[in-house]
Amino acid sequence: MALAVPGSAALASAARAADADAAVNGGFESGLSPWTCTAGTTVTSPVHSGASALKATPEGSDNAQCAQTVSVRPNSQYTLAAWVRGSYVYLGASGTGTTDVSTWTQSAPDWQKLATTFTTGADTTKVTLYTHGWYGTGAYYADDVSLIGPGGGTTTQPPTVPAGLRTGTVTATSVALSWTPVTGATGYAVYRDGVKVQSVSGTSATVSGLNPSTAYAFQVTATNEAGESARSATVTATTPARSDGGGSSDLPAHALVGYLHASFANGSGYTRMADVPDSWDVIGLAFGEPTSVTSGDIRFNRCPVSECPAVESDADFKAAIKAKQAAGKKVLISIGGQNGQVQLTTTAARDAFVSSVSKIIDQYGLDGLDIDFEGHSLSLNTGDTDFKNPTTPVIVNLISALKTLKAKYGTRFVLTMAPETFFVQNGYQFYGSGKWGGQDPRCGAYLPVIHALRDDLTLLHVQDYNSGPIMGLDDQYHSMGGADFHIAMTDMLLTGFPVAGDAGNVFPPLRPDQVAIGMPASVNAGNGYVAPAEVTKTLDCLTKKTNCGSYPTHGTWPALRGLMTWSVNWDRFAGWEFQRTFDSYFG
Repeated sequence: MALAVPGSAALASAARAADADAAVNGGFESGLSPWTCTAGTTVTSPVHSGASALKATPEGSDNAQCAQTVSVRPNSQYTLAAWVRGSYVYLGASGTGTTDVSTWTQSAPDWQKLATTFTTGADTTKVTLYTHGWYGTGAYYADDVSLIGPGGGTTTQPPTVPAGLRTGTVTATSVALSWTPVTGATGYAVYRDGVKVQSVSGTSATVSGLNPSTAYAFQVTATNEAGESARSATVTATTPARSDGGGSSDLPAHALVGYLHASFANGSGYTRMADVPDSWDVIGLAFGEPTSVTSGDIRFNRCPVSECPAVESDADFKAAIKAKQAAGKKVLISIGGQNGQVQLTTTAARDAFVSSVSKIIDQYGLDGLDIDFEGHSLSLNTGDTDFKNPTTPVIVNLISALKTLKAKYGTRFVLTMAPETFFVQNGYQFYGSGKWGGQDPRCGAYLPVIHALRDDLTLLHVQDYNSGPIMGLDDQYHSMGGADFHIAMTDMLLTGFPVAGDAGNVFPPLRPDQVAIGMPASVNAGNGYVAPAEVTKTLDCLTKKTNCGSYPTHGTWPALRGLMTWSVNWDRFAGWEFQRTFDSYFG
């Protein structure tokens, strides 16, 4: 339960009758609603009062913040208070319109009260309350959060359920919805197949980023300061097939993608282009690398004879590429890799990238380009918080360069991307340095690139390997080593997700024909190898919704494009196990 703050110095000696507690569910007796928490849960022990309290655990670059936005009155004084336990626990308010405030304790082995006061600005009607811990210091607890001051006109009951939900225009990738207004509602939330995908202020919304020829179910709820209504009756819509190709190419329905070590040798040995089996549908030449990190000038140097004694001549290499293409295969230049950091910080670097990549494609007669930017190639500048409208030069320039290449080579140009999970699915929790700063600015940094190019993108195959634990749409962390990780990571791409937990800023799903699952070919190839049986479980769950584990997927995608692996060379070293698993599954 939430407590008032009797005797506070911020209040008059006799509390004004108009004063009230503006915090909602400050005692966490009703779970976390309406709090938004990056890593929080409710517990029954320890508690300061009532039956529940908040427990939040900072991990990595997350300080485990919990926040809620409340209604206040302009030019008014408020006292914010809470009871906390743990080390380095913070309590504060932002958006006050005057001076934002915070207070903290270095160590509270037992319940300790934190309190601070502020005065709202002349136009301030909303303030965000928050509590958080500190990086790597362990769990903290909070209870009985209160904000005492003049009532902000908040309601005590959530609005009623919206009625009259109906569909409007339906395209291959979007569905328009509208519904009847609800008295007392300040906003509405739209759900697609049980997942909240939008928050709007009016009584209509268009849900975009959908897959063609797919059935969807929609519901809507009404919201106000007191909470959210129950969900409305369900309406369904089936998107039609698209007619423009939308970034697809003439790949087979299910494709096997692999990287060929073309510029270096390692323990896997050199594999000649002509010796790559016919099962491989897309072959990425690893790697094109820049002359310097920020030059944008990409060079592709084939493995020298001194390092790769079995390397073929340029003439034989080009002839083998043509033979692959004649058999319907795609051969791409892959840019980046572990050692090839690429940062297009200027328009000059952008133009050099376009020019030098074009030269490689033309020299070897390639089908397109794979972007394998890793490490510190992509990051977001402070304040760049909207993946739909990025402002960071390395992001904006990369998008521009790729659109230029696509326009130059036309609709048959194959564009693929192989980001790490940190740059994509991790964006569900964190995006850039965050609204309050302190996060790794690389979090989710691929999202604006993928989104801007989704209509030109042939394949996205995220590297589901060499990854730390990632939170899935079930709000649980998933780790490498089994089908569950691949299922959860792929479901996020095919379902879409709110970026940094913001329901009003949703990364739309990709089409299933644009998605392949990235896995290491063998235990030697990278961390996260899974046995063939786990690969089969993954495909069964995602394409048939059978053989699933504990993760609840949000759909079934028989059109999932296929699998990607690092690498062709490592698979050959392991007796072609990965290739045989793909062939036996898809036939």
